[in-house]
Amino acid sequence: MLQNNLESFYLKLPVWLQNVACNIKGWQIKRTHLGAGFNAYLEDAEKRSFWPEHKIIEFRNRKLQNFLSHCARTVPYYRELFSKIKFDPNQVKNLEDLKYLPILKKSFVQNHYPCLLSDDIPKKQRINVHTSGTTGSGLRFYTTLDAVQQQWAIWWRYRRWHGIQLDAWCAYFGGRTIVPISQKQPPFWRYNLPGRQILFSGYHLRPNAIKYYVDELRKRKPPWLHGYPSLLALLASHLIDEKTDIGYQPRWITVGSENLLSQQIEAIKRAFGITPIQHYGMAEAAANFSQCENGMLHIDEDFAAVEFIPRNQGTYKVVGTNFTNLATPLVRYEIGDVAALGESTCSCGRPGRLVTKIDGRLEDYVILKNGTLLGRMDHIFKDMVHIREAQLYQRKAGEIFVRLVKGRNYSDIDENLLINEFRRRVGKDTELRIEYVNELVRSEFGKLRFVVSDIKEGKLYQHQEA
Repeated sequence: MLQNNLESFYLKLPVWLQNVACNIKGWQIKRTHLGAGFNAYLEDAEKRSFWPEHKIIEFRNRKLQNFLSHCARTVPYYRELFSKIKFDPNQVKNLEDLKYLPILKKSFVQNHYPCLLSDDIPKKQRINVHTSGTTGSGLRFYTTLDAVQQQWAIWWRYRRWHGIQLDAWCAYFGGRTIVPISQKQPPFWRYNLPGRQILFSGYHLRPNAIKYYVDELRKRKPPWLHGYPSLLALLASHLIDEKTDIGYQPRWITVGSENLLSQQIEAIKRAFGITPIQHYGMAEAAANFSQCENGMLHIDEDFAAVEFIPRNQGTYKVVGTNFTNLATPLVRYEIGDVAALGESTCSCGRPGRLVTKIDGRLEDYVILKNGTLLGRMDHIFKDMVHIREAQLYQRKAGEIFVRLVKGRNYSDIDENLLINEFRRRVGKDTELRIEYVNELVRSEFGKLRFVVSDIKEGKLYQHQEA
């Protein structure tokens, strides 16, 4: 409630005072994320960047055992669970030993988080975290300043792999309402000077406003663009549609918080001339994958204990244990994402198992009439340059609504091509309906779901396990 009141107050301020507020908030965030302990954590993390595989796995397993011992001593839920099943953390040698423990569901954390709190962390040391989610699945839990800085050290290690330094100016395209929705005229951005960010609104990226975004980017020339892939791809689609560009070559484009789709990669490459770099992480700190300069996603084995539970067709559910957060330990936490794994090592020389792709959340699959779950539908739109944005909606198995935002040059040829591409993948039995909209609905945090489904979760998981 306090957060909502502060946001309402902020949105009523004049622009210059909103910039002051963004600077104050930016200073607070910088002090938290990059505070006193951060540099030491970053230095240690970078020393581990090229450790041999066996050494990084030994490090992970040692951290895991110590973390589980902490859970057994200080967390009511794990104390009772370990005693009941006679599980001894001191006997844990590797990830395989975790199979004796149940998978922890997000719904359980949402409903029982008090019993997951450690008795060892005083209230004054707890930091309240709220994840956004995209379908009402947000989560509240506690962490610590120490855990936050360890996580940001891993994230900055990945950025520095690519040459991004802490003082680099960044054009940020996220989901926060930093500009009032009702605002009709520029500026559609605010400044965070301590964080060296230009905060661009994701809610005003419309054809009649694109020139103002372009003008600001041309004026400031930030070398680094970062944000939700759906927003950066939308900006890219506008640039392609208007046959314009931002007037300079950015050095880096990084994306996070959403699954990166193939059509988004193509749009960003075409508009900005570089390939986006992705990173996989979450506030729960239960898993982290970092992309190297070879384009491979490395599991950050030194940050969390990540398991992959086989599904079908060579894909796996991602399950993780967050051994940096001593306040709310999450052991074998089911993140809800689906991944495919690589079988070889990377020539970059960094350790860690490889992830070839993040297939998105289980809810990002559509269900055909025969019960088949079909993912990676984004490939259909990969070469559809006259479509600005697309979203799939399902209310029952075997029926797909395709919601489209047309580009300026969209025609019947594009529609026929789209239908043909769908038919190649879903067959003739699936009902296909195309709906044209002016814009797609995002979550309150600005995120965009590629698949929106009203099919009950239990039925979705029933098909998935079949």
